[in-house]
Amino acid sequence: MNPTTDQLQTAPEAPTELAHRVSDGFDILLVWDRAGGPRVVVVDARTGQSFELAAGDGKQALDAFYHPFAYAPAA
Repeated sequence: MNPTTDQLQTAPEAPTELAHRVSDGFDILLVWDRAGGPRVVVVDARTGQSFELAAGDGKQALDAFYHPFAYAPAA
């Protein structure tokens, strides 16, 4: 069975990983998706806890990727 054109247009698109780095037990990813734009995902490999933050425009996205805790909301 082939998908119809309508199904292809409404199928969610997987985010694209733009950058990934590991620092002091944290996995930090910069991802982009068509619906939400750039965002940074931070995962603590030791505890499994994670958070995401919207990364704004291109320059701010790269800065948030390198300094995610500066952009994270206060807990």
